[in-house]
Order: sequence, then C-alpha cells, then structure tokens
Amino acid sequence: MAGVKSLQPRLISSFLGNNSIRSTQPLIHLFRFDLGRRHVSMQLSRTFSGLTNLLFNRRNEDEVIDGKRKRLRPGNVSPRRPVPDHITKPPYVDSFKAPGISSGLEVHDEKGIECMRTSGKLAARVREYAGTLVKPGVTTDEIDEAVHNMIIENGAYPSPLGYGGFPKSVCTSVNECICHGIPDSRPLEDGDIINIDVTVYLNGYHGDTSATFFCGNVDEKAKKLVEVTKESLDKAISICGPGVEYKKIGKIIHDLADKHRYGVVRQFVGHGVGSVFHADPVVLHFRNNEAGRMVLNQTFTIEPMLTIGSRNPVMWDDNWTVVTEDASLSAQFEHTILITKDGAEILTNC
Repeated sequence: MAGVKSLQPRLISSFLGNNSIRSTQPLIHLFRFDLGRRHVSMQLSRTFSGLTNLLFNRRNEDEVIDGKRKRLRPGNVSPRRPVPDHITKPPYVDSFKAPGISSGLEVHDEKGIECMRTSGKLAARVREYAGTLVKPGVTTDEIDEAVHNMIIENGAYPSPLGYGGFPKSVCTSVNECICHGIPDSRPLEDGDIINIDVTVYLNGYHGDTSATFFCGNVDEKAKKLVEVTKESLDKAISICGPGVEYKKIGKIIHDLADKHRYGVVRQFVGHGVGSVFHADPVVLHFRNNEAGRMVLNQTFTIEPMLTIGSRNPVMWDDNWTVVTEDASLSAQFEHTILITKDGAEILTNC
C-alpha cells in the first residue's frame, strides 16, 4: 500500500486473479484493496517489532489522548463459550483457517430471501439488545456473554466465533479501535464510544450488522463523528438499486467524510453475505474506479469506518484488533441490504 508507515502492519497479497484465497491466517472481513494494483489483499498475522511494541504496548499504554481518555490497551480474554450441539454451525468453525472472500455474488430465490430476512432481523435485535448493555463499568466480555446467549437461545450460531480462530461471539471496538476488537475484561468508561458488530448464522444464512453506541456522557466531537458515520451509511444505501455501480457507494461516503474533514479507512470493506460469510462483491467505502453493478436479489453489506484523525490502521499482536495509528476516534455502522426492483431493502433493521 502506498504510504505504508513502518509502524503499520505488513500487508501481503493473498488473492490471485481468480480471487482464490492463499492465506490461512485468521481474519474477519479484514481485506485490503490496493487501487493501483487492482486486487484485494488480506492482512496476515504478525508480531510487533521491538520498536512498535515499545511505542504501542509499553510506553504509550497510559498515554492520555486529547487530555481525556487513556490509549486503549488489551484486557484479559475469557475462555471460548460453548455452543449446543443441536445448533447448526458454519463450515469454517474450528478449522482455524480464514475462508476469505468466496467468488460469485450472493443472489437469492424467494426462499433464500426469506431466510436472509429472518437472519437479518435476528442480528438487528441482538445488536439493539447489546446496545442497551453499554454503560460505564460494564465489560465488553459481559456484552459478549449476553450476545452469545441471546443468539443461541434463538437457535442461531454467532458467526464470528471460530472464524479463522476468532475467540469470541461478537466484535466490540472501543474508541480508537477501527474494527474487530476482541471482548475482554476492560470496563467501559464514561465518554467511550463502542462499535458492536453482530453476525448470526441462522438456517444456513448469515445476517451481518453493526452500530456505534455512546457510553455515558460522550463529548460533542465524538457524537458528531458517530452521527456523520451513520449518515454516510444511510446515504450510501439510498442510492443502491439494480444496475447501480458499486463505486457510487464509495463516492457518496467519501464526499460526506471530506465535508466534515474525516478520514475514510480503506483497508476494510463491505462484502457479499448470505450462505457464506464473505462473498463478492468487495464494496469499497472510498472513491474508486472499480467496475461492477448491483444485481436484483443480491445481498451485501455496506460498513463505512470514519476517523477523526489518521485513517491508517495498526494491528495489535492478537492478530485481530485494529486501531488508528494516532489513537484518534473511529466509528462504524453496517447493514446487510437486499437489492430490490425499487432500490434496496435493509435486512438488518428491527
């Protein structure tokens, strides 16, 4: 990637022209798009260099950002939660291999559409329930436990659990965490923002959604970032429909972000979703000239990530958690949508 700084994770291509995945390292829709080389890559797991470890794991662990909050640091991760045997699991569970993006669009018949609506509705309900738990003093591990229990009580499987070795049932990304935060023992603090990313696997179909929530008294700077990020998703969905170019999604999001002087994270993308967790198309959230048009009855996610400061990501040595390199705040919203003859139906609304 052009302009990759020495403190950022090393990025290695793992896709060929036929989109077949060669990497077996764990990631959950962590895909990098290199516009110049016109291919998709995955970030591979890495060990921080001694310098990066010094800067991010030791020296800065108690650094105060903007005179208010401490730089995010990892807590303790509890053991993986069990799933009853009667619940159908996705094929990738326990393989410890990231399946990557499957070639081919997720286009559905009427039965498939109804299954997508059902899984999407459950994902939305879980997301909103999780949001009610966001309070100072609550740990992200407690949120994970509640999400896990609600999903399995509804006969579904928490899609992140076991995806390429991911150890939890939901992603919880606090403050400067861009995405894929692992729930742990850190209590939420007054003024935090937290993205909760929920995916459920029900009747053979995934419903994928996320939202960013306020914890206690959040300052106006953080509120505005969250509100604009939500607006960018809404605007992107509003222009979707059969025959619409995917690149229009990136333009409308990027234009709004520029208006408010926010960064648009480029390394992480929306994706087709349905009977597989990640499928074509790769949905870019920034301006691009990539080819491709939306198709009737297809499903995919749009999930913009905006930042107040640097848009460059740094991956922790857990190989999952991704934070902004300058510890500036990041927000994200995500919906799964269905392309209909009249435009787009949001499948992950309550």
